[in-house]
Amino acid sequence: MRAVVCTGAGGREVLGLDEVPDPVPGPGEILLRVRATAVNRADIMQRQGNYPPPPGASDVLGLECAGHVLAVGAGVDGWAVGDPACALLAGGGYAEQVVVPAGQVVPVPAGIELAPAGGLVEVAATVWSNVFMLAGLQRGETLLVHGGAGGIGTMAIQLAVALGARVAVTAGSPARLERCAALGAEVLVDYHEQDFVAEVLAATDGRGADVVLDSLGASYLTRNLETLATSGRLVIIGLQGGAKAEIDLSTLLVKRCAVLATTLRARPPAEKAAIMAGVVEHVWPLVADGVVQPVVHTTLPLEQVAEAHRIVEDGEAVGKVVLTVG
Repeated sequence: MRAVVCTGAGGREVLGLDEVPDPVPGPGEILLRVRATAVNRADIMQRQGNYPPPPGASDVLGLECAGHVLAVGAGVDGWAVGDPACALLAGGGYAEQVVVPAGQVVPVPAGIELAPAGGLVEVAATVWSNVFMLAGLQRGETLLVHGGAGGIGTMAIQLAVALGARVAVTAGSPARLERCAALGAEVLVDYHEQDFVAEVLAATDGRGADVVLDSLGASYLTRNLETLATSGRLVIIGLQGGAKAEIDLSTLLVKRCAVLATTLRARPPAEKAAIMAGVVEHVWPLVADGVVQPVVHTTLPLEQVAEAHRIVEDGEAVGKVVLTVG
């Protein structure tokens, strides 16, 4: 099969298409014919040599896909050859075929084509598992999303609004903030021009955000804690702003707040299966009803993978950059 391979760690020039062995499903696994996948920030980090795949995972990039079932391994029920499906991956999505644990394979939401579905799973799983399963965002609470115009941000806005929360976002331009507002965000902060702490506190009458979803890490840690309401929850899902920072523990004590941090990729299959079951139960009906929609910036063929990476790296994308396969 064809797959995107990296000739080494580095810039976009290391990306190329090559022939690699076809994967074979083992017990409890499903073989998918990939029709679409998407570029995630983790793919760029892996290409640069900063985010190796978990032990046993494919070293081919790609954390999600949509396509059709080609074969099922022993012990797999409920799937037949030819069924449309989408999947959460630990790697391998930038290829014509991929093997996935059955618990991470789910139906494509009703009414959604395979191309946008290829960029839907990872953001849905990330937002559902972190904002709702872990941080427990409730109706009437306020969620602050950093990078609201990105793939995770656009999903977080829509899900939070659909489930009755108020959303504040940061983004880097008025145009990107306008897109966030169109999805339902109420508090709009241009991080180049405004202080998100002051803006969120002003918009909540000094109370602060109940949940903060952050991919910056160290560089935002102190200000995120200042933004939190009493009993607030900070969820860190990325380290784009660094990995090391000091915490003023008195802030945690006084506010009775929590700092939570997770990655999705390295979780064991059983945990991923539980997350995907929650996505199917709670998120897919909203997608099928059109309340939550895939936000796709552009769709490119797999052969243009380097350009797809450039768009994401340069911060041009609103939502996801999808790659179609074959």
